[in-house]
Amino acid sequence: MTLKKGYKALLEEANAEVVAVSPQEAAELIDDTDTVIVDLRDPRELEREGMVPGAFHATRGMLEFWIDPESPYHKPVFASGKEFVFYCGGGWRSALAAKTAQDMGLTRVKHIEGGFGAWKKAGLPVVPYEPKHKS
Repeated sequence: MTLKKGYKALLEEANAEVVAVSPQEAAELIDDTDTVIVDLRDPRELEREGMVPGAFHATRGMLEFWIDPESPYHKPVFASGKEFVFYCGGGWRSALAAKTAQDMGLTRVKHIEGGFGAWKKAGLPVVPYEPKHKS
């Protein structure tokens, strides 16, 4: 099978268009009320590794639906006009998600270069994941 565009090309395009911030720069935004740090990882990753303090969890698979105000799944946080700083495990999903968010019309979008792995390596704070609904 020959793809029209592989993941490397998609990442190259995303990284050319999206602002990437270091984990340290992102850490400075944790208490900024005009910024939402968005964790895109799967709940299993959050349960296993924890998350950035105060981060909003939005799984990558639902992001487009949560951003679009016409979607029945829309989350008002994405219509807040705030800045969004996305992160994932290693920076790939967050680069693609940030580009998608920009393409959809969010204008203040960044992602954490190196993702949560780089965050932890930098020794930045991590809190346990506490799901909203426990089964």
